[in-house]
Amino acid sequence: MEIKVLGTGCAKCKKVEEICKEVVAELGVEATIEKVEDIRAIMGYGVMRTPGIVVDGEVVLSGRLPKKEELRTWLSK
Repeated sequence: MEIKVLGTGCAKCKKVEEICKEVVAELGVEATIEKVEDIRAIMGYGVMRTPGIVVDGEVVLSGRLPKKEELRTWLSK
């Protein structure tokens, strides 16, 4: 599984990355987590508000912090 955290480095973006790492560890799934900070790359996903999360090429979140339960659902598919 490939997870991309989209954000320019703000506190919320860093928190999303931290939550992603926690949930991946809790679920015991094999995943790579990449932080994407380039604004053009972020816009390439159609995300205009950060933070954002992309799971296996699909944007699952944009513009807010996820709840851990939401993230578990997205990563369990």
